[in-house]
Amino acid sequence: MTSLWEMCALNGTPGATFLARDGEVRLSALSSASILSGKLEALRGRCILLATYDQLPTAIALLELDGVARRLVLCTPDLTPAQLSAVAATAEADAILIDERAAPVALPLETFNARARPSAETLQRRRTHATEWILLTSGTTGQPKLVVHDVTSLAGALPRQPPSEQPMVWSTFYDIRRYGGLQIYLRAVLSGSALVLSSAGEPVREFLMRAASAGVTHISGTPSHWRRALMSGDTGIIRPDYVRLSGEVADQTVLDSLKAAYPNARVAHAFASTEAGVAFDVNDGLAGFPAELIEQPGSIEMKVQDGTLWIRSGRTATRYLGNAATLGSEDRYVDTGDMVELEGGRYHFRGRKGGIINVGGLKVYPEEVESVLNADPRVQMSRVLGRRNPITGAVIVAEVVLHDREDMQPEINRDSLKDELLQACRRALAAHKVPAMLRFVPSLELTAAGKLVRPGA
Repeated sequence: MTSLWEMCALNGTPGATFLARDGEVRLSALSSASILSGKLEALRGRCILLATYDQLPTAIALLELDGVARRLVLCTPDLTPAQLSAVAATAEADAILIDERAAPVALPLETFNARARPSAETLQRRRTHATEWILLTSGTTGQPKLVVHDVTSLAGALPRQPPSEQPMVWSTFYDIRRYGGLQIYLRAVLSGSALVLSSAGEPVREFLMRAASAGVTHISGTPSHWRRALMSGDTGIIRPDYVRLSGEVADQTVLDSLKAAYPNARVAHAFASTEAGVAFDVNDGLAGFPAELIEQPGSIEMKVQDGTLWIRSGRTATRYLGNAATLGSEDRYVDTGDMVELEGGRYHFRGRKGGIINVGGLKVYPEEVESVLNADPRVQMSRVLGRRNPITGAVIVAEVVLHDREDMQPEINRDSLKDELLQACRRALAAHKVPAMLRFVPSLELTAAGKLVRPGA
């Protein structure tokens, strides 16, 4: 197995550059420099938690330690001390890599500090281990599962940029330690492209201005990331050639809004999961995906079983660590947990199997109701929840964030708008799916993975 650094060398792509909030690092500099300050040999063969606060040290450490470490565990700063401790125990970690801004870690692990910038030193990039890359699932509560990949399952099928093409500049709202962000990181590294890294808590406007300064051509995020960007009114700062959505259901409204914001860009939405890998990209501007992709022979195979999408491919993870459930069926198909429904020759995502709200014995997918609410041009984003009810078990509650742009109605009659939104739901949905309560809120919280926080998810 070839290490990530060796893959870069084989591709002839030393030109990639990481552009962070406080500076930049070129891959070419890493051939004779390191952020580990002579500690590379001390980390050889070990299981390491990559727990830096900033993304830049992790971006470099992945190149330095793949093929050196036995196991790399990608941890995000949002993990609680209890979660980080459980991750360390499950992964059998014996070392942790942090940076200056990382929170103090009270774990019985040898601690290594990553430098803010590489320093010149003699490096020996001997590949001695087939390094496991451990990604954490992105649930909003409880203990994340630890999913085992390697650099081949993560990067083996990624497209390469032909040398004759105009150089690409990638950027992503994602954290590269999550599956969606890691895919963009690997695309940039293996194609020799620049990559503009986001920073925790960075305002949308500042991030987009940095991306624009770098000449961003390709940019990705979840639908919730993009709704926030659209709501900010700052999307016009950048002029990308390619806009990508993944991680959540991309409804027609957000796709249309992005096409209106970037009329000259290709707007695509992809489906992937941490366990199953990337299944497909949809580039036709429509929500859902064509039915002919199901059970179509190829390197990636999909099927629908009991209304759920299953995937089998060479990009599937190997296994879970610890006592988590078995990954995949006997025939190596992975249950994504995403419910789909065939409608007019196209499959549409209805929601997560574990996110169904039971109203008097009838199923409600929150995303289906949100799609109706989001279709109103005055609505920027929404979240649908279940609230306990002694008679039906649950009732549907909707939280709605309105546009606050000047070109919208300067003074919206909220009572009237609430009635209009509920009427739209009654026209489009069965009675049990119509919200019993709808309230307007100033904002909605996102997880570190860029998804709407859904209690109990």
